[in-house]
Amino acid sequence: NKEEGKAGGPAENSGGAADMLPGGSRDKVIVRTSVIGIIANIFLAGFKAVIGMAVGSIAIVLDAVNNLSDVLSSLITIIGTKLAAKAADKEHPFGHGRVEYLTSMIIAVIVLYAGITSLVESVKKIIHPTVPEYTTLSLVIVAVAVVVKILLGRYVKSVGEKVNSGSLIGSGQDALLDSVISASTLVAALIFIGTGLSLEAWLGAVISVVIIKAGLDLLREGYSQILGERVNSEMAKDIKSTINSFDNVMGAYDLVMHSYGPDRWLGSVHIEVPDVLHAADIDALSRKIADKVFEKHGVILTGIGIYSYNTCGGEAVKIRKNIYHLIADDDYILQIHGFYLDQENKKISFDVVVDYDAPDRKAVWKNVCDKVQAAYPDYQIVVNMDSDTSD
Repeated sequence: NKEEGKAGGPAENSGGAADMLPGGSRDKVIVRTSVIGIIANIFLAGFKAVIGMAVGSIAIVLDAVNNLSDVLSSLITIIGTKLAAKAADKEHPFGHGRVEYLTSMIIAVIVLYAGITSLVESVKKIIHPTVPEYTTLSLVIVAVAVVVKILLGRYVKSVGEKVNSGSLIGSGQDALLDSVISASTLVAALIFIGTGLSLEAWLGAVISVVIIKAGLDLLREGYSQILGERVNSEMAKDIKSTINSFDNVMGAYDLVMHSYGPDRWLGSVHIEVPDVLHAADIDALSRKIADKVFEKHGVILTGIGIYSYNTCGGEAVKIRKNIYHLIADDDYILQIHGFYLDQENKKISFDVVVDYDAPDRKAVWKNVCDKVQAAYPDYQIVVNMDSDTSD
C-alpha cells in the first residue's frame, strides 16, 4: 500500500501476557496439558499393542507405536517448557524462550523417525503378508481410540493456540491425525471381515507416508521459527495503530520484531513527528508509546526512531505529492514515508519500501533516485531503501 500520513483505527488488546491465563501460568498450563496427553497416550498404546499383536494387525501395532512417540513428544514438550522458563543471564540476556523452537524440531525428528520405521515394517509385511484375525472386542477398542484421540487432539490443540505453544499445537494436530489413522484401520478391518481382502500392510504404508509428511512439516516450521519469521500481519497493524493513536504521531513505520520465544517480543519502530517538537517532547512521547505498546501487546520497544515532518506546508507539500505521483506506477514500491524537505540546504530525503518480489531491488531503488533527481536537479536527493519487514 502506497500510503502517506497516519493510519487510523483503534488497536485491540492482542495479549502477550500469557502469565495472566486462567488456571495458572503459561508454563503450568503447557505442562498440565502435556501430562494429560501422556496418560491418555500410554493407555491407548497399551490397548492397541495388545489388540494388534493378538489379531496380527500391523496397522494397529504401528498405531500403538505412534501413540508411544506422542508420549515422548509430550515429555520433550515439558522439558523444553521448563528450560525455556529459565531467567535471563549474562550469556543469554534475552532469556531462553527459543528453546521451545528447538524442542519443536526434536519432536519433528521423532515423528519423522516413527514414520520411516513404520514404513519399513509395512513394506516387509507387503512382501511377506500375514492374515489378521479380528475380534469384536478389538474393533470396539479401536473405535473407542478414535473418539478419545479426537477429543484429546481438539483439547490439546485449543490449549496450544490459547497459550501460543507450537509444541502443543503440533501435538494436538498429531492426535487428530492419529484419529484419522485409527479410523482408517477400522475401515480396513471391516473390509477384511466383509470381503476377505487384507489391506493392512498397504494401509500401514499409507499411514507411514502421512506420518513422514507431518514430521517434515513440523521440522520445516521449527527451522523457519529459528531463522526468524515475519511478524503476524494483524499484530503488526495493531501495534502501529496503537502508536498512531498518540497526538503528534503522524505515522508509524519500519516496525521490526524479534521473537525470543512464544509471546516474547522485542521490537523497534520509526515514528513521524512535527519538526517543531523539542527533544524533551519527543523523549516523553517515546516513553509513553513504549509503555502503551508493552501494556497492550506485550512487546518491548527497544528503540523508537524519528522522522521529522514538515509543518511549514507550501513547497514541502507540493514536492511530496509530486514525488509520490512520479513513482506511484512502480508496482515494487510498497510504501513511501519519512519525507522531509530541507529548503535551506536544498535537500530532499525520504524512504521507500521495496518489495522482496522485485527481481532487482537495488535497480528499483536506483530508478526512484534517478526519477526524483531528474525532476529536482537543484536538490540533493537522499533515498533510503527499506525492507518489507512488517505489514
